[in-house]
Amino acid sequence: MKRLVILGGGYGGVKMLLSLLDSGIPKDVHITLIDRNPYHSIKTEFYAIAAGTEADKSVRMEFPAHDQVRYVFEEINKIDVENDQVYIKDFKETVPFDYLLIGLGCEDNYHGIDGADEFTESVQTFYKARKAGLAVGNLKAYGKVTVVGAGLSGIEVASEIRESRSDLNIRLLDRGATVLRAFDKKIQNYVEEWFASNDVEVIHNANVGYVEKDGVCNNGVCYINDVTIWTAGVRPNYLVRELPFEKDEQDKIIVNDFYQTPSHTNVYVVGDCASSEFSPSAQLAGQQGEQIAEILHSIFKGKEPDKPKEIKLKGTLGSLGKSDGFGNMMQQPMTGRLPRLAKSGVLWLNKRH
Repeated sequence: MKRLVILGGGYGGVKMLLSLLDSGIPKDVHITLIDRNPYHSIKTEFYAIAAGTEADKSVRMEFPAHDQVRYVFEEINKIDVENDQVYIKDFKETVPFDYLLIGLGCEDNYHGIDGADEFTESVQTFYKARKAGLAVGNLKAYGKVTVVGAGLSGIEVASEIRESRSDLNIRLLDRGATVLRAFDKKIQNYVEEWFASNDVEVIHNANVGYVEKDGVCNNGVCYINDVTIWTAGVRPNYLVRELPFEKDEQDKIIVNDFYQTPSHTNVYVVGDCASSEFSPSAQLAGQQGEQIAEILHSIFKGKEPDKPKEIKLKGTLGSLGKSDGFGNMMQQPMTGRLPRLAKSGVLWLNKRH
């Protein structure tokens, strides 16, 4: 019996599982997927949960049922790569493995800023996104919301809250001189203009010193605030950071061409946990998951796996509410309704698959 354990039911883990099932796994292979939730979460849409514009049900999907797949819906306590086992349920149960896929995703990086962990909301997990949505939804008229971080997540959170609550005062703290530093200048300008026309205050060159229950202090100026949402960086899950593997400067595990850890080639790493030349994204994790499935399928068949092909991403799409957006499409920067429709189309296709 070959025992494959998948840690995390995110994009990488689910794509790998679906690809293995589609290709047909040998009868002597048994798969265990461990996740804290009994469903796959569409994390790219958590910003809408935080803004209250989507129901929880719309971003949940059932895991595939299969006779050779077992699901364990519990918190993971420890990953023991020396003894090939995973501890769950407060160390009361262990799950042994012959092959392990680590796809536990990321968590907020607070960069050591006082009060950030304690006094800010988040969109990094389903629970935290719902908690943020409750905080925003319960605000009285003309309440104050500050979003820290002007990357893709911060932009989508701030714009979606504006669409949801026209009465709120929304402030976006941007560490750089312009929003969306990784995007084309055309997109940056478009988003800046969208915020200006929709009465969202953007403060550039922000340097958050500390966060309090009722405010955020930036460059020595403290803003009175009702809700603060943190989107200013992520790092791999703490369980991954504790593992005895070589990591890059972002604490991501360095892997070989087959997504294996060089010291333990039965351990594979995917998505936000794996060091990569690409920025973290659902698209990247999904492609990596599919490639790992091909590798394992060959190994299960007793064959030497082929080296995976070069990853080719199709671009990045972002939303500005329900009818406006931006993104890189066909290697061209695009803004307006078309990229927003494209994003909705991608989401629809993923749900169908």
